[in-house]
Amino acid sequence: MTTFTAWKFGTPEGAETAATTLKQAWSEKLVKVEDYAVVEWALGADQPKVKYETRDDWRAAGWGALIGTILGSLFFLPMVGAAAGAAINVLRKKVEGIGITSDQLDEIGKEVVPGTSALFVVSSDSDLDRLAERFRGQSGRLISTNLVEGELEDIKQAFER
Repeated sequence: MTTFTAWKFGTPEGAETAATTLKQAWSEKLVKVEDYAVVEWALGADQPKVKYETRDDWRAAGWGALIGTILGSLFFLPMVGAAAGAAINVLRKKVEGIGITSDQLDEIGKEVVPGTSALFVVSSDSDLDRLAERFRGQSGRLISTNLVEGELEDIKQAFER
């Protein structure tokens, strides 16, 4: 199953560190990464800086568009003003189709603020226990996912041990 997860880190650099760990785990076949993006929001900055992993794979292009939709609706379109309201609603409807609700988007928007960072990942085929070992001590917190309740508990248990 393809999974979307959003992880928050308490520093602007935390998500980039986690992305490096993710790429290493991916190269070791502990997880298949369809796409990911890092959001870094420095203290005092008006908006976050977004870094995308760029690949030529057609499937990743679709997920990259999804991640771009999520990030755009959260961080960039709201700054344009009231005229962007309709566009934001259209984007939110698109992501609801894959199990990410407007409430989840709102939660991500409240959590990712100046002085923090986030790692957005679309993945599949994970060895959760071994993957979680790699992230131990990085203090990321899962803030959103399209996992159902049982799967969500599995990932929380793996990463909280």
